[in-house]
Amino acid sequence: MDTKILTVTDNREERRFEVEIEEERAFIGYSDDGDVVTMTHTEVPPDLEGKGIGSRLVKGALDMVKNSGKKVDPACPFVAAYIKKNPEYESLVA
Repeated sequence: MDTKILTVTDNREERRFEVEIEEERAFIGYSDDGDVVTMTHTEVPPDLEGKGIGSRLVKGALDMVKNSGKKVDPACPFVAAYIKKNPEYESLVA
């Protein structure tokens, strides 16, 4: 598994950003009020933890929000910690 080549998708029907790895799915749940995407929960399957998948998922999701012109509310502690460690995303915070 090459975690450098992960495709993050926006599953709007289930309101979550997702990445599929080894037939499992990691995701960030969100709500979208039109201007602000509130990221509420990040989940990585236990057997995939510690491989950088969560960080790559957050980066991909933040890039999608940035490209949409919206802001983000990092309600999920994992997303908030990622933004704190990667200040280039601080301007996205609502």
